Amino acid sequence: MKFFKSFCFLFLFLASTSLCQEKNNLKKLDYDEIRDLGFDTTKSFKQRLGYFKKYLLKGEQEKNSHRITMGYYYCAYHHYDIDDKLAIQYLDSAIICSRQLPDTLFPAVAYREKAMLQVRKSDFKAAIDNYKLAEYFALKNNSDYYYLVRDAIATVKSENLGEVKEALEIYKECYKYYKKQGITNKKYTEKYVRILFGIADVFKSLHQLDSCSFYNKMGEEFAKKNGEHEYEYLFILNEGANHSLRGNYTIALKEIDRALPIMKKYHNKINILASYYYYGKCYEGMHNKKLAVQNYARVDSIYQTDHKILTPEFVGGYQYLISYYKETGNKEKQLQYLTTYIQINSVLQKNYKELNNLLKKEYDLPHSLRDKEALINSLKNKNNYFICGVAGLLVALLILFLYQQRMKKIYHLRFEEIMKETEINKNKGVVTIEKNFLETKNVTISKEIIDQIIQKLKLFEKEKGYINSKISINSLADEFETNSKYLSKIVNEYKEKSFVTYINDLRIDYIILVLKEDKKMRKYNLQAIAIECGFNSAESFSTAFFKKTGIKPSFFIKELDKNSN
Repeated sequence: MKFFKSFCFLFLFLASTSLCQEKNNLKKLDYDEIRDLGFDTTKSFKQRLGYFKKYLLKGEQEKNSHRITMGYYYCAYHHYDIDDKLAIQYLDSAIICSRQLPDTLFPAVAYREKAMLQVRKSDFKAAIDNYKLAEYFALKNNSDYYYLVRDAIATVKSENLGEVKEALEIYKECYKYYKKQGITNKKYTEKYVRILFGIADVFKSLHQLDSCSFYNKMGEEFAKKNGEHEYEYLFILNEGANHSLRGNYTIALKEIDRALPIMKKYHNKINILASYYYYGKCYEGMHNKKLAVQNYARVDSIYQTDHKILTPEFVGGYQYLISYYKETGNKEKQLQYLTTYIQINSVLQKNYKELNNLLKKEYDLPHSLRDKEALINSLKNKNNYFICGVAGLLVALLILFLYQQRMKKIYHLRFEEIMKETEINKNKGVVTIEKNFLETKNVTISKEIIDQIIQKLKLFEKEKGYINSKISINSLADEFETNSKYLSKIVNEYKEKSFVTYINDLRIDYIILVLKEDKKMRKYNLQAIAIECGFNSAESFSTAFFKKTGIKPSFFIKELDKNSN
């Protein structure tokens, strides 16, 4: 027993000695030295992560909020290609630490990086929400970063959500900004050429082919002049795609032939896939079925290795493959491509708002489902679970649609009531407390104390103290130089609500007026609006808004926009 106690004492002594030594080593190294060790690629993943954690620990020991933020950010960066979930957790920590910092980049950078990870996970709605938060904070402190975020939003809208018209407006806005800054400035060269490509690509999606060619030519010349080699050939590939849509198949093939080797050189998977797709389009137009099938099959092969890579632009090849194998009587191949096509369309249905426009093609989804059922039966495959699931999903969607229509009517009536109440809310405060004082016998507090607290509450409301996200009944009681019990009783009795509800209602009344009068504020997402009126999260804001008004804040904003147009 004595030996065991001695061993434990020795172990604790060595551990504490090791910890002290670690702290001393941290003090000897400055932040840049620790960071550089973390980025040293000759070291193992575990070693590099250790240095980033030391950076974070040093910041915590010195209570340096900026360094703590950077420590979390470096840890997140280190996990980007290893563990998206953990990377997002580190970014969330960086956001919390940096929200009150006078920083030109944070928390905007962390929100943008979080959005990029969510795009990679195909969670496009969450990505847009976080891009909007990055935009909100960047707009206050850093114009260059604001337009970098705007570019990212346009890309997601164009490539991942099918909202090409909205994307075009954002690209044009960015184009004007970079032109104004000076496109010969190396700082803006790559950003400008990327915007040119985005504009050209959107015009191609809109089938405004002359405008697409104009920007392809402009972009190719600019990229070549400024050493942007990959972008130079991206414009060439895009013009090849443009020619295929015009029916100039021979010219299109030559342009794609020029671009494909460069796409392979830069391992640009999405544009390698695009090259094979437009090869297929050309050969389809030239009635060369063998080569059309061969290239569309290559598109599928790339898609099978990475399901996140396919966008609506490249779906048409599956219709050709299905029809081809139907004609040739190869039911196995027909079923293979039909199954993939249905899976892709289900993803589009989830991610794309303009689904009806995207699916109005010769081979629509119901047609596909009927053909799949017939093929399965003909191949004696009794596994119809997928079809049943789709049928059930369609019924559920119909029920959901009818429910939403009914709720919209209720919400609209509630919206009109809120608008009528808005002017009343402007004058609403603790004024009514004085009228209620003589009528109330439930508060056993002296009139002098009640008067003092009432006057302080009036000033608190007038100065909008409730938009401070850190407000609590204890902190406000300290500020009023009273105790929390007195404050709670007065609010409960004279406002007829709990302290939390009282604060939340003030915030909601305040933000309703702001949203009504400030069109710019309506453009931000719920998280940014929540922060503006004192809530820490979009969820708590939405809950309080619905509790107070009976409608969701997103619906309220949409109705405001409709009324102002």
